[in-house]
Amino acid sequence: MLWLTECLSCHNYLYHLGDGRLKCSKCNKKRSKERINKIITLIYAFINNESALQTSKRVHISYVSVHSYFNVFRLFCASIAEEEYELRRHNECEYEEYFYIQESKKHKKEAIFDAYNFLTFDYNTHIYTLLMPSLKQYKQQFLEDSVEGAYIEEFHRFKRQSYIIKVKKRYNNIVEFWDYFEKYIRIYKGVDDKSFIYFLKEFEFKYNHTKEEAVELLIKKYFKE
Repeated sequence: MLWLTECLSCHNYLYHLGDGRLKCSKCNKKRSKERINKIITLIYAFINNESALQTSKRVHISYVSVHSYFNVFRLFCASIAEEEYELRRHNECEYEEYFYIQESKKHKKEAIFDAYNFLTFDYNTHIYTLLMPSLKQYKQQFLEDSVEGAYIEEFHRFKRQSYIIKVKKRYNNIVEFWDYFEKYIRIYKGVDDKSFIYFLKEFEFKYNHTKEEAVELLIKKYFKE
C-alpha cells in the first residue's frame, strides 16, 4: 500500500477508521484500502504494458472492468501530455513526420489510405505528438477515380526516403520514440480509428517518463480527479 498516512487527493494526514477505511483530515474524503490497492495495482499493470486480458487473468478482476480502467488511464495520459506540452510549447524543438500502418495492413497496396500520419516533436528529449487528418475519408473517391496508383507510389517513395533519414539519425530521440511506439502498439492487436489518438498519447506519456514517474503521475491524477 502506498501513502497510507497521506491523502492521495490533497496530501494531508489520513485517519484509519474503525471500518477499515481511510479518512482525510482536511478534505474528509473516505476511501477503502482495498479500492486504493486495486487502482494502484491496475496502474502498475498499465504502465508495464500488460494487456487488459493479461491483467484480468492475473489479478482476477473482470476483463470489462480492467478494460474500462485502462481507458480512463489513457485519458489521463493524454491530459498530462497536453499539460506538459503547454509548459514547453514556446521552447525550440525538432520535428519529423511519421506514417504508421497496422501490421495486418502493411502488405495491402491501398494501405496509404488507412495509415495514421502524425508529427513528432522533440523538446529537448521530451516527445510530443500531433495526429494529422486521415486520408481515409478520401479512400473511396480515389478508388472510384482510379488515381490511387499515384498516391501509392508517392507513399512508397516517402517510406524509402524516411528509411534513409532513419538510418542517418540512428540515435535521434524522435526515431527512438517511433521504434518504441511500433514495438508496444502491437500488444493491442489493432486499434480503432476513434481510439488511436489515446493509444498514441499513452505511449508518448510512457516514453517521456520512467515507470516510477509514470505510476506516481497517474496515481495522483486518478485520485485528484
